[in-house]
Amino acid sequence: MNSLPNKVKIVEVGPRDGLQNEKENVPAGIKIELVNRLTGAGFRNIEAAAFVSPKWVPQMATSAEVMAAIERKPGVIYSALTPNMQGFEAALAARADEVVIFGSASEAFSQKNINCSIAESIARFEGVARAAREHGIRLRGSISCSFGCPYQGDVPLDAVADVVGRMRDLGCDEIDIADTIGVATPRKTQAVMERAIQAFHVDRLSGHFHDTYGQALANIYASLELGISIYHSSVSGLGGCPYAKGATGNVATEDVLYMMQGLGIDTGIDLDTVVDAGIFISQFLNRKSASRAGNAIAAKC
Repeated sequence: MNSLPNKVKIVEVGPRDGLQNEKENVPAGIKIELVNRLTGAGFRNIEAAAFVSPKWVPQMATSAEVMAAIERKPGVIYSALTPNMQGFEAALAARADEVVIFGSASEAFSQKNINCSIAESIARFEGVARAAREHGIRLRGSISCSFGCPYQGDVPLDAVADVVGRMRDLGCDEIDIADTIGVATPRKTQAVMERAIQAFHVDRLSGHFHDTYGQALANIYASLELGISIYHSSVSGLGGCPYAKGATGNVATEDVLYMMQGLGIDTGIDLDTVVDAGIFISQFLNRKSASRAGNAIAAKC
């Protein structure tokens, strides 16, 4: 058995990736409270905002307000999604610690999602990458559909490695390998991650798994065996993808933390505080949390 990392970083994506698809408006005050609760739980990286067109993602229209009002903790990275230079300028004004650019390993998904080829999408980010370097802001690249695509099906390993290389060449500090539609299984996960590791530093690659088929925790464990030590998750299992029909939420943070705790892996995050944050946002959204561990822990209280 391969040895597992002693410590992992969990990137909490609930306030952005988790909430962006909600049809009913989530007020800025609720988002601010959620970010503050997550900060209090001990996260070192929280995806808090997206500076995108409110026409396409109306839920993120309050991002500047959220970033201005959150209680920031020293040493915590507050990230914002930035699809272009206009988004970058807004993120800069909002004092984002990290900007996130995104591409797809699937040509078909790239066309459907951002109406251009993979190569064109990466070229669009050159200005953002350059500006991030000039301003000393961390740059993260996210690669969607790395394990499968709703339009083309299988995604070749070489296609994933190619986009990892392109993101690396832009100067990304971290690169996310994302299972946007949640179709990966452990063996597939290891095959993709092994190819990604050949193109980028293992300690700066992250796994972003959706739980559509209930495989996310198994895929995280499979990635741990390869030495991947950064994972994305969403409090209460919030989220989905507006361009991937049927894709359910990100893996629930509470479930990931419970597993890490059982494995003796340090996250620096207080699980009970995250459970409380999950209850808070679930009650506001008027639905039960998608986290099994969170619901089990809450039931004992």
